[in-house]
Amino acid sequence: MFLPQLTHSVFSVSASSSSTDLAARRGVFSRRHYGSIEMLASVENDGADLFRRFRVENGERVEKDELYGSPSTPVLENPEYQTRWYFKYFLGRLHQNYAGADVEKVPFFLSVVLIDSNTQGLQQYRAILWRKTGAQKICLSHRPTQGKPLTVKSILSNFQNLDKLEKGPREIFIPELQKDLLLLEEQEGSVNFKFGVLFAKVGQTVDDEMFSNESGTREFDEFLSLLGERIRLKGWNKYRGGLDVKGDMTGKYSIYTIYEGHEIMFHVSTLLPYSKDNRQQVERKRHIGNDIVNIVFLDGNHQDHSSFKPSMIKSQFTHIFAVITYDSEGETFKLSVYSEESVPLFCPTLPCPPVFRNAQEFREFLLVKLINGEKAAFNTPTFSQKRERTLDMLIKDLYAEHMADNRGTMLNRRAFSDVLSEAPRGSRRKEEARQVEFVRIGQALKLDTIVKGDAPTSLATTSLFKREPWEPQCFYPDFPYDIVCGDSWGENRLVLATEAGAFLLEEGVTHRPIFDKTVQIKHLNVVEAHGILLFRADKGRDSRIYVYRLSDFESEASENGVRNKTDLRDHRLEKTKGCHLYAISRPGDSHLRMVVAIGRRLLVLQWRHSTAWTAWCASSDTDTVDGFQLIRELSVPEPAQLITLVDSPVKGDDNQICVAYKHEFDLVNEKTGDTLRLHCVEGNKVHLVSAVDIYEDEEAELLLSYNHTTHFQKLSEDSSTDLDFQWNAVPDTIVCAFPYIMAFTTDTIEIRLIINGNLLHNMIMPKLTAITSKVNIL
Repeated sequence: MFLPQLTHSVFSVSASSSSTDLAARRGVFSRRHYGSIEMLASVENDGADLFRRFRVENGERVEKDELYGSPSTPVLENPEYQTRWYFKYFLGRLHQNYAGADVEKVPFFLSVVLIDSNTQGLQQYRAILWRKTGAQKICLSHRPTQGKPLTVKSILSNFQNLDKLEKGPREIFIPELQKDLLLLEEQEGSVNFKFGVLFAKVGQTVDDEMFSNESGTREFDEFLSLLGERIRLKGWNKYRGGLDVKGDMTGKYSIYTIYEGHEIMFHVSTLLPYSKDNRQQVERKRHIGNDIVNIVFLDGNHQDHSSFKPSMIKSQFTHIFAVITYDSEGETFKLSVYSEESVPLFCPTLPCPPVFRNAQEFREFLLVKLINGEKAAFNTPTFSQKRERTLDMLIKDLYAEHMADNRGTMLNRRAFSDVLSEAPRGSRRKEEARQVEFVRIGQALKLDTIVKGDAPTSLATTSLFKREPWEPQCFYPDFPYDIVCGDSWGENRLVLATEAGAFLLEEGVTHRPIFDKTVQIKHLNVVEAHGILLFRADKGRDSRIYVYRLSDFESEASENGVRNKTDLRDHRLEKTKGCHLYAISRPGDSHLRMVVAIGRRLLVLQWRHSTAWTAWCASSDTDTVDGFQLIRELSVPEPAQLITLVDSPVKGDDNQICVAYKHEFDLVNEKTGDTLRLHCVEGNKVHLVSAVDIYEDEEAELLLSYNHTTHFQKLSEDSSTDLDFQWNAVPDTIVCAFPYIMAFTTDTIEIRLIINGNLLHNMIMPKLTAITSKVNIL
C-alpha cells in the first residue's frame, strides 16, 4: 500500500492484490518466476549435436500467486509514449541542443527543454544526453522562485562522469539538427513489430517439416482470427512488416492488428508462398526465420506441449519462441515461452498453470509478452553491440559536422551557464525568426513521423476502461494539514504526524487528534504484532524514541484525551536521547529489533517478547518502554544518514545493519560490529535515498538508491549483479512491492519492474509526499 499526500488529500496506490506486508520484503523476489535455463540439443544433418541454452517459462514455480499477488498482469514495458522523450516533449517545441566531449574526448549531445508537466502549471526541465551507449534521460523540477535557475553545467552534473569537463559544450542553433536527433532516438528499437507464426504438427521435429505444412487446421485459423484481422496485402497502406504490397510476391493475405498504438504484422507460415519443389520453403524461412519472436502453434493437445524444442528451428536470429496448444474440449490455450539465454528477463510471468480460458485475456497477455520480449531481445549482445556501433558512428559524424560549422554561432550567443526559457534581448528579430523556423521544422518532422506510422503514440489507442494495477484511490479527501510522516494501522486506519500535532484517520470517520502541536513527531511506526506505537520526536539533544500502546488510542473517550509534551515523560526510551535516526526490523521476524543512530553510535535494541509469544498471549504483552532491552552498542566512522536492518535468511547466522553516509554504503555485523564496505558512490554530488532489503531465493539482497540510480547489491561473498538502473528524477522515497519498484518525488510516482528496471508508468502528482508502504488500504 502506498499513500501519497496530494494537496491535503490522502490516496492509496495498490500494487499487489492480497498481501498484508510488502511482498518484496517477505522473500518472494525470485527469478524462478521467469523460468529456468536449460541446455537443449538437436541433431544436425551430419549427426552432430547442436546445443543452445534457453530460459524455459512453463508456469512451474514454488510460490503461489494467491498468497503474494500475481506478477502476471500484462503491462507494456518501456512504453514509447513515456520513453521516446525527444519525439514527445522536444519536437515542435522550442528547446536547446548542445554538442560537447567528455574528459576522454568522447563526443556527446545534450538536449534540454522546459515544459509544463500537466495542467496544474508544474514546470520541469527534461534533459536527454545522447551517447554511444544510448540516450540517458533526467527530469528536474523548475521552481523559479526558489534559488537560481538551472545551468547547463548543473544539468550535466546529474549524469555519470560529466560533473567535470575540460571545455563547456557548445550550443547548436541549426534547426535541421532535430532530424538527426530524432534518428538517434529511433535507434532505441521499433515502434511497430513483426512476429512469425509457425504451424507445426505433433511429431514434426525439424523446421523443414513445419514450414512445409501447406495449410493449417480450423483451430489454427480461429487462433489467427484471435490474433488480428485478415488483410489483403496488395494495396495495403499501413505497416507491412517487410511484406510485398504491390505484386503478391509474399502471398495474398496476412494477419495484422494494432495493440495500444503498436502496429503488428504477423508472418504466418501457411499464408506465405508455398513451393512443392522447395523442401526447405526458403520464402517462408526468409521472413519467419528473420523475426526476433516466433509463435509456434502446435496442433495437438496440452499433453503434447512439451514435445517442442526451440533447437528444432534453425535460426540464429530468432531469440524467443512462444509455444501454444489449444484444447478443444476445455476451450483453453496453454502457453510456454523459450527465450535465448542472453535475453534479459521480461514480464508478464506466466500464471501457474499457464492455461487461459478467456480468449481475449489470452490475446492481451500474449501480445504484451511478445512485445516486451522483442524489446528485451534488443538488449542482447547481438543487437546492443550493433546499436552501439551505429550510435557511435552517427554521433561522431554529427559532432564533426556541427563543431566545424560556424553558421549561426554569432546569433544569440549565450553564456555556457544559462538555460533560458525566453529569448535574450539582443538580436530580437533575428532570434524570433530563428525560433519560429526551429519550431516549424520540428512540427513538420513530428507530423511526417506520424504519417509514416513510425510515431511512438501507443497511449493514443489505450482503452479508457483498462484498470492499471497501481490506480490511485482516494482514502481521505480533505485532511487539512501538511503531513510530516505516518503509518497505517490495520486495514482502514492511519496515524499521521503534522506540525499541528498527530492525528488518527479512519476511513469514513472524521480525523481526530491524539497529540497536540507541542509533540513534533519526525518518524513513526505502528507495530501491530506487539500493539505498540513507536515514534521519534523533537530534534537535536532533545530528540528521543517514545513507546505507546495502540490501545491508548483505540477510542475517542480514552483516558488522557489529546496528549501534550508533558505526557511523554513516562514513555521515553532514556538511552535514545539525542538520536537522529532509527529503523525497525521487518514484519514477520521472531523478535522486533530496533537500531537507533546517535551521532556515531548505533544502539541495537530488542523487544523482550517474541512475535509468536505475543500471538498466543496478546493480553500479557502490555509493556511500553520496559519492553525494549539494549542488546549492544556499536560505533561507525560517520553519523549515519540511512540505516536498514538486514535479517539473515539463514537461521543462526548474524543479522546485519546497512549504514550509509557521505559516499558509501557499509554493512555492519549486528553482533560483532565488523564493517564491510558494500558500495561506493563516485562523483562530488551525492544524494543518498534509501537502502531497501529484499530476499531472492533465500538470499539477502539490498537495493541501494542514490541520485538517479538504484544499485542491486547481493550480500554473499563473490556474488554481484550487473543490474543498475536510472530513474528519470531523483527519488525522495523508494518502495518495493514485487514485481514493482516505485520511486516517489514531490511531483511524480515512477513505477518500474524490479526484475529489469524497465519503466512501466510515470504518474504526475504535484505536492506529493509518500507516507507509508506497509499494507493495502482499499
